[in-house]
Amino acid sequence: MGGGGTDLPSYYEENEGFLIAAAIDKYVYVTINKPFKDGIFLKYSTIENVLNVDDIHHPIIRESLKMFPKYDTNPKIEITTLADIPAGTGLGSSGSFTTSLLKGLNYFEKKNIDPIVLAEMACDVEINKLKEPIGKQDQYIAAVGGITCFTFCKDGNVLIEPLKISSDTLYDLEDNLLLFFTGFSRSAGSILKDQKEKSQTCDEDMLANLHYVKEMGYRSKKLLEEGRTTEFGALMHEHWEHKKKRSAGMSNPQIDEWYELGLKNGAIGGKLVGAGGGGFLLFYAEDRNKLKHAMKHAGLEEVRFKFDYEGTKVILS
Repeated sequence: MGGGGTDLPSYYEENEGFLIAAAIDKYVYVTINKPFKDGIFLKYSTIENVLNVDDIHHPIIRESLKMFPKYDTNPKIEITTLADIPAGTGLGSSGSFTTSLLKGLNYFEKKNIDPIVLAEMACDVEINKLKEPIGKQDQYIAAVGGITCFTFCKDGNVLIEPLKISSDTLYDLEDNLLLFFTGFSRSAGSILKDQKEKSQTCDEDMLANLHYVKEMGYRSKKLLEEGRTTEFGALMHEHWEHKKKRSAGMSNPQIDEWYELGLKNGAIGGKLVGAGGGGFLLFYAEDRNKLKHAMKHAGLEEVRFKFDYEGTKVILS
């Protein structure tokens, strides 16, 4: 919701990052059982049945299980996953999956885990072990929930502060922030790789862009905490214009056409959520019914949502 992109180590280790993220009521579900026979049984978009952790094809599951030494010998576990939202659509499904899996594995081992520790474990899997050129916001917001301000310190620590908004502002955002699926999916890593490389080489244009986006994160915080949601909607447009400059893959002509259609039909501002390149368009609307009708006529499906304040949690059956 402001400051996105400053959560990558290539930026915050030199400049400190800041952003506002929000968790919504769309979920990744991970079910863990103990089967009757030895082996590792995985059911996601495909099915795996292996005897050794190293033979697991799914990289996040493989590296997560490696954190638990008991699965190195005679493993006996079944993991099934489902998701409300498809992968590669900018809503943090990978980070949500990783936190969910690690939360479940710890609970399966009768261990309770602090949300901050959980977020760092998930970041360790995706960023350190799998070398994905991504940031930390997805793992952290999935773990802690809410509408939350994150400061990414140069030493790797993350400071967490709930956004101090009134109930009226919260309801305003839930009523007037509208989410539409573009039909495009993409790999966040492929888009963020360019940002990472340019940041590491101190590319002046990239760093100036991220400095400005971070400042917009602070401006977003001020506007939302003061209840100035219409001005926040206009700032979203400014944010999107700067975001597009970071990578040629951030948008495409079809997405630009839909975005302009939204602005002409009730939206004050908006952007693609996540790294860009596809996924979901998020608008702040002053005439939500007009916007809904225009997007529906253009073939875009609305996904209605509310904010979630619980973070990653265990559900017992």
